Amino acid sequence: MPLKDVLARIDADLPAATDRLLDLLRVPSISTDPAFKADCQTAAEWLVSDLASMGITASVRPTPGHPMVVGHVDGPENSPHVLFYGHYDVQPVDPLSLWHSDPFDPRVEDTPKGKVIRGRGAADDKGQLMTFLEACRAWKAVNGSLPCRITFLFEGEEESGSPSLIPFLRDNADELRADVALICDTGMFQDTSPAIITMLRGMAREEFTIHAATRDLHSGMYGGPAINPIRVLTRILGGLHDDHGHVTVPGFYEGVPELPDAIRAQWQNLAFDHATFLGDVGLSQPAGEDDRTPLEMIWSRPTAEINGIWGGYTGEGFKTVLPAEAHAKISFRLVGQQDPDAISRNFRDWVTAQLPPDCRVEWKELGGAAASQMQIDHPLFEQTRHALTEEWGTPASYVGCGGSIPIAGYFQSILGMELILAGFGRDDDQIHSPNEKYDMECFHKGIRSWARVLDKLS
Repeated sequence: MPLKDVLARIDADLPAATDRLLDLLRVPSISTDPAFKADCQTAAEWLVSDLASMGITASVRPTPGHPMVVGHVDGPENSPHVLFYGHYDVQPVDPLSLWHSDPFDPRVEDTPKGKVIRGRGAADDKGQLMTFLEACRAWKAVNGSLPCRITFLFEGEEESGSPSLIPFLRDNADELRADVALICDTGMFQDTSPAIITMLRGMAREEFTIHAATRDLHSGMYGGPAINPIRVLTRILGGLHDDHGHVTVPGFYEGVPELPDAIRAQWQNLAFDHATFLGDVGLSQPAGEDDRTPLEMIWSRPTAEINGIWGGYTGEGFKTVLPAEAHAKISFRLVGQQDPDAISRNFRDWVTAQLPPDCRVEWKELGGAAASQMQIDHPLFEQTRHALTEEWGTPASYVGCGGSIPIAGYFQSILGMELILAGFGRDDDQIHSPNEKYDMECFHKGIRSWARVLDKLS
């Protein structure tokens, strides 16, 4: 049947598709809180039931944590095999007082920018996950079968660090391996243009404590002769960047590639307003590497950021204490071939070498993940880009992403698969924050976009 019949079916079925999403959003599948363990199980079973309603064989797969959902569809002989990944778990809702409505009583709201679906998980990732399922539903309803082999993999621990994912991928690699993976957990470019992410930054994290005296000291009695670990900490971290915004940790830039000229030219043609980007959050001047554009800094350059510092007395009033300990949390966003283990080792050596007498440092093991670079010469990349362009009426772009999505690297390293990250979120969706929403336009056109991708696989 022609694609237009599938698209017409999607348009006609949108109210029912919205009701199905609202039903899934009512399940409080918060993966980080053990109190919601049963709800995560319920969400997994809901997805299995929904796949079964389309005649797709699926099952709940137990893990040491929350379960996986795996489903399979056989396609025509010699047809492509794609794996679609999404996650059904959601972030906690705190602070609840900032929500305008119950986060697990989702609803469709009219806003000055159009209709939105409001509720925890609406955009991250239940709404995006359902765009692909609804495209499959419409395609099968019109054509009787799907156009290619599809494996569905839905995770319940993405928002809590995916502790069960790597063992599950390794134990089930032969079953899960496909020609390419599709991930719908990303966003549009500046809310209006579809985008396919071709590079993701990795991550290294460090939390450490500098110890000095055996107890907190009275600053009038010991101030001066006794070393203050907060002063030591701030002096060290104050030297993390030089005057040009470059990171000073030895070996930090090993494995950082230069941006190819073709990609730089494409990015320069994107309608990205650097001043507006910073102005929207009350800032005016770029503060990173002074020889790079803000877009380069966000998508293709590594960073070192101080995420938290604490120590001494921080409560109401004043306490003239000279603390025994000072603490910090540091994160590094990594690109190219940067090795997160090497970054951590070098940073620890750099900190330790600057400690004065009577101070020692204690580290907390947090781990990290390497960056991911997608090879866009796989034919499905261009097919997907054309499908998104056709649906949105705006050329789809290959873009970078400042964030880290570890699953991308795991698909590459464990399953040996290339992956396409194409999502339909918007910057103001307030994911991980109160009043999360998903634009109805993005939900509707996201379904239609995946139907167009399926058409190119037929």
